Amino acid sequence: MTSTSFPSVTIIGAGLAGSEAAWQLARRGIRVRLHEMRPGKMTPAHQTGQCAELVCSNTFRADHLENAVGLLHEEMRRLDSLIMRCGDAARIPAGTALAVDREQFAAMVTAELRAQPLIEFVAGEVTDIPAEGLLLIASGPLTSDALYARIQQLTGEQHLSFFDAIAPVVDAESINMEIAFWKNRYDKNVMDGDAGDYLNCPMNEVQYKAFIHELLQAEKVSFKGFEKIPFFEGCMPIEEMAERGLDTPRFGPMKPVGLEHPLTGERYHAVVQLRRDNRLGSLLNMVGFQTKMTYGEQKRVFRMIPGLEQAEFFRLGSLHRNTFIKSPALLDGTLRLKKEPRILFAGQITGVEGYVESAAMGLMAGRFLAAMAQGREPHAPPADTAHGALLAHISQTRLEDFQPMNMNFGLLPPAPKKVGKRRLGKAERRRMVSEAALASMERWKTE
Repeated sequence: MTSTSFPSVTIIGAGLAGSEAAWQLARRGIRVRLHEMRPGKMTPAHQTGQCAELVCSNTFRADHLENAVGLLHEEMRRLDSLIMRCGDAARIPAGTALAVDREQFAAMVTAELRAQPLIEFVAGEVTDIPAEGLLLIASGPLTSDALYARIQQLTGEQHLSFFDAIAPVVDAESINMEIAFWKNRYDKNVMDGDAGDYLNCPMNEVQYKAFIHELLQAEKVSFKGFEKIPFFEGCMPIEEMAERGLDTPRFGPMKPVGLEHPLTGERYHAVVQLRRDNRLGSLLNMVGFQTKMTYGEQKRVFRMIPGLEQAEFFRLGSLHRNTFIKSPALLDGTLRLKKEPRILFAGQITGVEGYVESAAMGLMAGRFLAAMAQGREPHAPPADTAHGALLAHISQTRLEDFQPMNMNFGLLPPAPKKVGKRRLGKAERRRMVSEAALASMERWKTE
């Protein structure tokens, strides 16, 4: 479409949500002014000026219908999502997860958006909120101080924040392959003759206890007054886990079960897994090893891991503060600001957590704004879909209980535990929920 008879839409932020919203609008013939402050002004986590740059991980997590985020993937594909289109094209091996080559993914999203004649890119930081016109604020959890101050004035609320952590990335050639081995847990999603998608660094009990001791003793980054801000559970620093108990990491990212040595069958006390961070496999991300240790301590402590004694780090872990608004008090079920409905919010600033969830809310915002630009009232998908469930979380959760949330089956209506006298297993019940959600989404699309 190239129609320009509809009002244009301003979008602040070309992250996952803003990029997806811009795509949805342009595909419906709506002009878009897409503002992005990077690379002129960078955030504490980003490194480029590309659209939809991934910073915390390169994975969109599970990609099957027995997992709620896999359901969200499939709904997005059926709604012509740019993020999922580019994610599928930039896919790299990661077992049953959808992981992508970061650089290729961001480059593809950027190229697709720049090829759209109805999208105008506007470089530079936005420090004020336009006084009129349809507007989407998708500035993300790392919204600049100046813009967030204006959002505070607009909404009348104070900061609501949590800390988010980034895991280190290692040079694959610097890893000792006489110790480390490739294997998926329980050999899931591995074809005959393949080694697996995860590189595993095994530990015995003595090595594990020494590692945990140094992890706890290591110097950490101080935050000068922000110590009481909580961590988001999905990005919990590894040392924060260790502080909860000696064996806590062994039941989390260092879980050894299903990772016996593929040649000897040896079992281990703990295992550190690394996942490809790019298509070539030259960069490996330390899975679940977000950290608040200082850079020097990260090198010292992480080189205690068997196989990483000579590790070279292309990126060390870091910690940044995320911010989100009190969406249930401020937004309606179609992401509109209740006090000024021409303004919508989308992405992590609304209180969804995760790349896919952020993009999904951008997709919804784009469709809602297109309806508004065309003079129609937007309507949300039903709450038995993944998108509808996330919108309900944003707009209907009790304010005192509202915290950042990943997509999960707890947000969706449950399947029956029995069919007749036959008891259903968890995977079967989850697939039933997903299939019902997809059918509901197909009906909503045509309304």
